[in-house]
Amino acid sequence: MLVLFETPAGYALFKVLDEGKIKSSPSTIHQHFTTPEKASKIVSLKKFYKFDGTLDALESCTALAENTVPESLSNFLTKNIIKEKLTDMLAVCDTKFGNAIKEAGLNIKIICDDTTQELIRGIRSQINSLVTGLSESDLNAMSIGLSHSYSRYKLKFSPDKVDTMIVHAISLLDELNTELNIYGMRAREWYGWHFPELGKIIGEHSQYCKAIKLMGDRKNAAKHDFEDILPEEIASEVKEAAQISMGTDISEEDLDHIFSLCDQYISFDEYRQQLSEYLKNRMNAIAPNLTILVGEVVGARLICKAGSLMNLAKYPASTIQILGAEKALFRAIKTKNNTPKYGLIYNAKLVGDASLKNKGKMSRVLAAKAALSIRFDALCEASDTSYGITYKSKVEQRAIDIENGVVRRTNNNKKKPANQTKYDHTKGSNSLQTRTPETKVKKESNIKQEKKDSSDEDTEMSEVAETKMEVEKTNNKKKPVKKESSDESSSESSSSEEEVKKPAKKEEKKVEKKEDKKKPAKKESSDESSSEEEVKKPAKKEDKKSKKEDKKEDKKADKKKAEVEEKTEKKSSKKSEEKESKSEKKADKKEDKKEDKKSSKKSEVEEKTEKKSSKKSEVGEKKPAKKDDKKRAREDSSEEKVVKKKK
Repeated sequence: MLVLFETPAGYALFKVLDEGKIKSSPSTIHQHFTTPEKASKIVSLKKFYKFDGTLDALESCTALAENTVPESLSNFLTKNIIKEKLTDMLAVCDTKFGNAIKEAGLNIKIICDDTTQELIRGIRSQINSLVTGLSESDLNAMSIGLSHSYSRYKLKFSPDKVDTMIVHAISLLDELNTELNIYGMRAREWYGWHFPELGKIIGEHSQYCKAIKLMGDRKNAAKHDFEDILPEEIASEVKEAAQISMGTDISEEDLDHIFSLCDQYISFDEYRQQLSEYLKNRMNAIAPNLTILVGEVVGARLICKAGSLMNLAKYPASTIQILGAEKALFRAIKTKNNTPKYGLIYNAKLVGDASLKNKGKMSRVLAAKAALSIRFDALCEASDTSYGITYKSKVEQRAIDIENGVVRRTNNNKKKPANQTKYDHTKGSNSLQTRTPETKVKKESNIKQEKKDSSDEDTEMSEVAETKMEVEKTNNKKKPVKKESSDESSSESSSSEEEVKKPAKKEEKKVEKKEDKKKPAKKESSDESSSEEEVKKPAKKEDKKSKKEDKKEDKKADKKKAEVEEKTEKKSSKKSEEKESKSEKKADKKEDKKEDKKSSKKSEVEEKTEKKSSKKSEVGEKKPAKKDDKKRAREDSSEEKVVKKKK
């Protein structure tokens, strides 16, 4: 028996010396591998294949993990087993790997059972003593290196797919933008004391700093050419403004400091451009679909905000939509106001091109497609930009539809449930418990009356529709015999399509009179041409029959029309009578109310007059009483005076 054993250093082929001990007691195999001396009595090394390097070891390790036979192993087995014409069985650690060796076309007998597993476990415990020239430290180092390379391969690790570089690059780019803005404003304020008009003429900071470096003092503006820096029109304006400037003079020392500031600005601006190109290349390598949809700057800011591309792929579209507006979101939730509609995605071109009222819709659509493209970029092994291109075209079409006010059609062909019954409020258990039997009876009677009225109206409408259909059929059956009859039939068909009214009847009677007048004229002409009569007799008879049938049908239609009109008149008369009765009742009620009000007013007036009269009588009674009292007081006073005189 032969045993195949895999190590981080290479393949080892062992020869079993004593097969009887192994087969007799497989449970006691581990006792034969307790010491190197015992292990050497059972197993001996036949051949060893050493790997050429880590790549060779990694290839063989991945092949064994995927249950395939690498070329190095197949060559090793053919050289040491097949060419030597050995008929021994080969023990392997896995049945799937043994089947792969059989499928590879190698005529080797494979065995894999519990005894082989125990044998391989014992060989692993004494591998350092069985394989000469392989120390334990070297074997550990080889196993650590192979494990790292294999794990890196399984994770598909690639330096081009590192998104941490994007996070640092976009954060540095934002910091450079703020610093350059500060430097540019400082240079404008500093040099503005000497040449204030230059800041209004040149808008960009980079052109402003380059113009200062080239010109220096404003007196030297006429000597220099600004064609490399500025366009011709702006260059001529700078020269004219330098001659009429209102700024103060400046010393050379101040100009030196301004020049150094401008040098720093120009160098930082150049580095910013290099960094933006680097960021663009990295984004195209890591997230190509996201860059197509949103742009490299906005995509990098989204990755930086999420922390990594994998974290961003885990976010839903609603989170990507408001990513970067966390403060506004929590403020809106706290104050119970409207939440924000967009965050960092607002700076995307597709959202910026939309109108103000449609920016929220466009940000939602773009966030949904961006979420899908991020997942493709993060989880797909191959970088494919087809998804981003298709999604961008769909978003652009959706933007056009939103701007034009096109409403998207939804699927309204959903099947409704077959046995869907209406809710009957009279059958509810909870609602009926609170009702009295009188209210129940009243409501049920009202419902029955409503159903009867609706059924009567439906029958009447169906009768009217049937009569109209019959009239149209009769008019369509008529055929034009001559030009005059065709004119008459057209007039009759037009009258049938109109509403059923009295003027239509009068027009039909006039048409019939005209037909009666025309018939004798036709008979006179037929007498003159007797030869033609003999030929046309059957045709005339058929015409007469068709006319009689048409008249009968017209009479039937007129009768039906008259019946329909009578029904409609009766209904209208009933409705008018009901309205008149209701109006009379209302008028009677109003008159009764007015009479009640008048009677109440009269009673009130009478009560008031009675009260007034009673008050007057009381006042009249009080007045004479007061007069008598005064007289008595006078008499008493006169008597007292007489008594005093006598005294």
